[in-house]
Amino acid sequence: MKKHTVYTGADLIFCDRASLDADVRALLDGGRLGLLTAASGTDKRGMPTYLRLAAEGRLSVLFAPEHGIHSALQDGSWGGEYTDPDTGVPVYDLPAKGNPRIGEALDLCDAVLYDIQDVGARFYTYIYCLAYLMHECAARHKTVIILDRPDPIGGVTLEGAMLDEEKYSSFVGRYSMPARYAMTCGEFARWLNATHGVGGDLRVVRCRGWERTMYADETDLAWINPSPNLPSVTASLIYIGTCLVEATNVSEGRGTTRPFELVGAPFIDAAALAERLNAARLDGVYFSPAYFTPVFGKCASECCRGVQINVTDRASFRPHLTGLHLLAALWEYPEFTVRENGLCLRYGTDALLRGFDPDETVKNETAGLEKFARDVSTFMLY
Repeated sequence: MKKHTVYTGADLIFCDRASLDADVRALLDGGRLGLLTAASGTDKRGMPTYLRLAAEGRLSVLFAPEHGIHSALQDGSWGGEYTDPDTGVPVYDLPAKGNPRIGEALDLCDAVLYDIQDVGARFYTYIYCLAYLMHECAARHKTVIILDRPDPIGGVTLEGAMLDEEKYSSFVGRYSMPARYAMTCGEFARWLNATHGVGGDLRVVRCRGWERTMYADETDLAWINPSPNLPSVTASLIYIGTCLVEATNVSEGRGTTRPFELVGAPFIDAAALAERLNAARLDGVYFSPAYFTPVFGKCASECCRGVQINVTDRASFRPHLTGLHLLAALWEYPEFTVRENGLCLRYGTDALLRGFDPDETVKNETAGLEKFARDVSTFMLY
């Protein structure tokens, strides 16, 4: 299959800077620049954006999200503050509760760039690092420039419950959005800036060549793991549903070569679970019995029995509905346990704690999704 040629915002600031707005060019050419980035922040040839900015003499400070600027750390980990050995600039963490030294960090730059490949999932934490930085930059009259990238699982389909912002706002879901929100980071930032009291000077360097129907592996962009446990576009798509398993005593496949595609625990009957899920006849997916031994994370060094989730048709596959069917099936095991608050934070409400029918639950989510689609439509760029 011929790949679609796509240029990210990071590509365009280097290969076609003349096409950018004059004020953005001025900052790139003469300003002191901060950068919030991770391993996925590269140009088309795989060269990290931070190294290219440093080579131009513009980079003055780096900001690190969860997993660090090299995406080498596991979930819930930051690298600590240090001087980057490749560039000589300081690195400041952006943890869940913010950084008390953010003021001194922002004093080192005139504008902050954002370049990270996101995965279009509400519980993925990079957009909340961005949101925190946007608020802090707005308070100090600093420009934020988003180097936009495609939503790797497409920008069309919305799935999931709208998060109850009053009860369950957290670092794995800050705002009232569905689990699969179908926006690029640039679109998310535009929405947030206008609707959540940020009001900062925000600029977005748009992608070129991307259309909303495209998945990342349909483009010529390399897949660089956005975080250690999302090694593929397929894993990122399934993650929309199996992230719910994080809040249980069942392994979501961390510590294996198929994180979020494998789900299991020592107490599960693999063949019976696969049969139970296949009987639901969910579109675009089938389940095969699986046996795996995680090397870290839940059930480390134990043989887990469960299923592998096999996507056959992305267009019809609904990972959120799949995750709900999986959760309902797991709840039939007496050994199965849930961290209730963790499940509510990921799902977005407490609706799954009272017993639920997966299909009815998805039907009940429809009105919220339709309203969200209307509310964000004016912020779409593609």
